[in-house]
Amino acid sequence: MQFFNRYTKTLQEEKVPNKSIIRWLYKTRLGHCFLQTFVRNAWMSKIIGYGMNTHLSKYKIRSFAENYGICPDDFDKKLNEYEHFNDFFCRKFKTGKRNFNSSEDIICFPADGRHLGFNCIKDSATFFIKGESLCLKKLLGTNQWAYDFKNASMVISRLSPVDYHRFHFPMEGIPTQSRCVNGYLYSVHPLALMKNILTFTQNKRWVCILQHKILGDVALIEIGATGVGATVQTYRPNHFVKKGEEKGYFLFGGSTIITLLNSRKVKLADDLLEQTRRGYELYAHCGDVLGRII
Repeated sequence: MQFFNRYTKTLQEEKVPNKSIIRWLYKTRLGHCFLQTFVRNAWMSKIIGYGMNTHLSKYKIRSFAENYGICPDDFDKKLNEYEHFNDFFCRKFKTGKRNFNSSEDIICFPADGRHLGFNCIKDSATFFIKGESLCLKKLLGTNQWAYDFKNASMVISRLSPVDYHRFHFPMEGIPTQSRCVNGYLYSVHPLALMKNILTFTQNKRWVCILQHKILGDVALIEIGATGVGATVQTYRPNHFVKKGEEKGYFLFGGSTIITLLNSRKVKLADDLLEQTRRGYELYAHCGDVLGRII
């Protein structure tokens, strides 16, 4: 799968751990049976997560970093200082490695990753193969929120297993308690999503509403995936947060964040919209420009 890199202005091929397994699960009949019977279930991800929390898993760290071009000097610990693979997986950047745009009218990406942007949720139906758009009632878990965000702009931020897996507030405001909506744990790799965007409404997820002084309610949704059965929410609900403050982190696996914004008051970044129209995800860092308040 290719994505467009905002910084190099080039298309790049994504390096995906266990790519052959993902293809087998989603491209073959036997693999699909195995997916439905075992892989999508929470207990499978718990087994994977348990293994990544053991002392033996730390010996995977150096080879993983080398194979996927992860620079150890960017993070607050040396490779041999992590207790296990999950400790490395939710690693923190050194101060100054990721900075959030401080302009009041700028909305930032909440995480490092590959991003898709849609001026309206309904526009996503033209991107995914089945021509389906998200059911907001299923995604958010309530009729009221579904009504509130029915015409929202949507940004989908996909975190590969090789990415930084902490996520941050894209703007200031007052966040609610994150509400867990239980579900399965399908892969969020594009090979899986292109077959079924409804994965976002079927997977386990955490929904938070951020109250912003200009935009009103902003929905922040973290979505689990195969190997990701939990998030750790590190913020204080119902207390004011600044743009860029850490909201939480994912444990092992790939995962996704969906941001829903008031489309009448937001203009998404031009390159985000352009690459989405071309059928590519845009690679950008957390803190970089997602869009602008208008």
